[in-house]
Amino acid sequence: MDRRLGWLLTTTGAVGLVAAFVLTVEKVRLLQDPGYRPTCSINPILSCGSIMASDQAEAFGFPNPVLGLIGFTVVVTTGVAVLAGAVLPRWWWIGLQAGAVLGAVFVHWLFFQSVYRIGALCPYCMAVWVVTIVICWYVTLHNFGRGRTVAKYHSTILTAWLLVLTALIGTEFWDFWRTLL
Repeated sequence: MDRRLGWLLTTTGAVGLVAAFVLTVEKVRLLQDPGYRPTCSINPILSCGSIMASDQAEAFGFPNPVLGLIGFTVVVTTGVAVLAGAVLPRWWWIGLQAGAVLGAVFVHWLFFQSVYRIGALCPYCMAVWVVTIVICWYVTLHNFGRGRTVAKYHSTILTAWLLVLTALIGTEFWDFWRTLL
């Protein structure tokens, strides 16, 4: 087992877990006090409050960060187990693959909703988007990409993927960003 994958899963899972935890705490505070302004509400575009108040913030009837608390715990546990030398069964990797793909599909839906429907961005959510994409990409390479050409260019493909999302954000909010220059 590649220890780099163990470190990658542990690190990205920890970042996602921290972001999901902060978002959960912020959501609870907002529920307790509707006048509460989340710490990540910085300006009209970087506004977690706008996103937390949307229907999309509870896509399955409960706050979305709860999914992150569960999913990223599994990712961190997997990473730590790999670092400890555990050889995880194939069914575990298939389950992690399914969860990573579903997570990536969900964060792309959230990206679209945030950028094009709600018109605001949440820094913690964006951190979750990035680590979820990274997790999905490297779990997929682990499961299916060994020895393939795509594995040779793994970082280039991932960078391009993230740059496309960054460009979409930059383009959609260009009028706002331009005022900051």
